[in-house]
Amino acid sequence: MRSMGGERVEEAVAGAVALLRTATDRDWQGTRAGRLDWDCRYTAEHIASDLIAYAGQLAGRATEAYVPFEITLDEGTGNEDVLQVIETTGALLAATVRTTPREVRAFHPYPFRSANREGFAAMGITEVLLHTHDIAEGLGLAYEPSAELCADLLARIFPHVQPGTDPWRTLLWATGRGDLPGREPVTEWRWRNNLVVPAERLTLQGVSPAAATDLAAGGDGGFAWVEGGPFQGTRDAAGMLLKAYGAGTHRPEWGVFALVRREDGRAVGGMGFHGAPDEDGRVEVGYDLAEAARGKGYATEALRALSAWALAREEVTSVFATTEPENSASQAVIARAGFTRVAVESAEGDGAGQFAYELRG
Repeated sequence: MRSMGGERVEEAVAGAVALLRTATDRDWQGTRAGRLDWDCRYTAEHIASDLIAYAGQLAGRATEAYVPFEITLDEGTGNEDVLQVIETTGALLAATVRTTPREVRAFHPYPFRSANREGFAAMGITEVLLHTHDIAEGLGLAYEPSAELCADLLARIFPHVQPGTDPWRTLLWATGRGDLPGREPVTEWRWRNNLVVPAERLTLQGVSPAAATDLAAGGDGGFAWVEGGPFQGTRDAAGMLLKAYGAGTHRPEWGVFALVRREDGRAVGGMGFHGAPDEDGRVEVGYDLAEAARGKGYATEALRALSAWALAREEVTSVFATTEPENSASQAVIARAGFTRVAVESAEGDGAGQFAYELRG
């Protein structure tokens, strides 16, 4: 799995600056940047501001709010000078992403008040791509970043957006910069960094479609796993997530989570929902653990945390789980998490059915 790291920040910045450098002799202040209300010069300065702001959040480990600073350019700074500032701030974000441990998260408001290093890298790259497009549109320049990069950005921080056949056009549409056949125009949009649900010894980290693609294909999804992980159930769940993503029905907060140990950053298993709550407010949950992590109470701890998170949502009335009759270990986990056995689900053919359990708020 190719990470969303410092190298990709540098690639995006280099491509943008190379194009804009061909038009530094133009009047940027007197030219509107595409569909924005900003002029091209202000939009270029905004790119630099975004890059340094993301680097500052991540480097400073801010957890409660934005770090209260901003970048100011010297009076008389020309268009070429602005591009040098973009190159410098891009290098600072790239270096910060490279040197920040994978488990570190810093404050960002949308939508769950935090992002990790790949989230900040992805947001920085997207800012570069989108605002270079805005400036290029205003100046009459042709600009189109790689389809692979655009598809990866969509799968990381726009997981609620159904992917299209043209990732760049889909990214422009998702951010209110274009139209797509069969889709309503977008007038407002936000980043969608992954949800992280805290538990005592674990964090439950939302799996993006990008990570799910790698997991389903036999990779690690960008996580450092304990020996024997991930278990097949996690890979199967990743495949289900991808089907929902492709169909445009994926709701990230009702997806799959990797169970990551706080002590060493190792993923020990997977847990997630089978979909969004139904019309009765019931949501179903499933899980598995790598064999090396079993017998330590991780599944019970994670199930309690995820169930509590779900039941705190207005649209949820109950959390539902099923087990095979012979799976006594899973039944014990569910019981310790506070679930009550409610029924035996019928099985097709000659199967004995499954035990069903429910937890209500």
